Amino acid sequence: MNQHRPGFTGSFLDRADQLRLDAARIAELASSLQARLLTFSGLDPLLDEAGRLRWTSTAEADSEIIFLGFEGEVPLFAPLPRIEIGQRAWAIFQTLGLMSPSDAAIWGTARSLIEWHNRHGFCGQCGSPTAVFRAGWGRKCGGCGAEHFPRVDPVVIMLAEHDGRILLGRQPQYPAGRYSALAGFVEPGESIEEAVARELYEEAGIAVTNIRYAASQPWPFPGSLMIGCLADAASDILNLDTNELESAMWVDADGVRSALAGEEGAPFAPPPPFAIAHSLLLHWLAAKGFAP
Repeated sequence: MNQHRPGFTGSFLDRADQLRLDAARIAELASSLQARLLTFSGLDPLLDEAGRLRWTSTAEADSEIIFLGFEGEVPLFAPLPRIEIGQRAWAIFQTLGLMSPSDAAIWGTARSLIEWHNRHGFCGQCGSPTAVFRAGWGRKCGGCGAEHFPRVDPVVIMLAEHDGRILLGRQPQYPAGRYSALAGFVEPGESIEEAVARELYEEAGIAVTNIRYAASQPWPFPGSLMIGCLADAASDILNLDTNELESAMWVDADGVRSALAGEEGAPFAPPPPFAIAHSLLLHWLAAKGFAP
């Protein structure tokens, strides 16, 4: 699915994992004249006049910093401020629509790390305070010595197909008219395929077979791995879980094409281009011989 690469992928960063435990080398890089520090407004990206990420000197850092890696020969860092954890605003999606794929990937990495650090200030093993180590890619407990590392939560997101149509759903918090692929967290003790089948049955009351992987995407709200899949539904009769979905509908290829093209009278408003659901729709259309 490379021709429909999901958002937040495609970064050219060299993450240089081999340097993360070398505190002296990281300090040397951070103090170099080449080093650049990513700027934020809260957790949102700040863009320059050209619509690119805005960077400044690491000398302007007023908090601990995280080593993101190298872009070419340039060492890149992000601040690690104290933040209030809260719900994301839909307005950030407008900014993301202006960003290049590489910039969005770099910002998404930094955002996920910042929020992870702010959620893990205390050890889950003994409750003691933790401190940053590995250049910002871990925290270490000052009490029991346990080491904690950033985690991602696996989420399946899928299109179920029946008789040439795909199932799309709508949650109450979506912008007006928007429908998207159904999704849900992978639970302990189940495979990706089992999670796809369970979520589709729980949310829409449909049984599926022939579950196959399409693509994945890091999703920095706050730190998920979206696993895109396709599946075949045995029936188009729905039994919605209205605690999860406000409504759902089956849409044919022409309806999906018109929605992605933004045509007047399209049956739904599509997910934004940087969402993997958008990539899945493009992928499904291409497999059907349609172009958006």
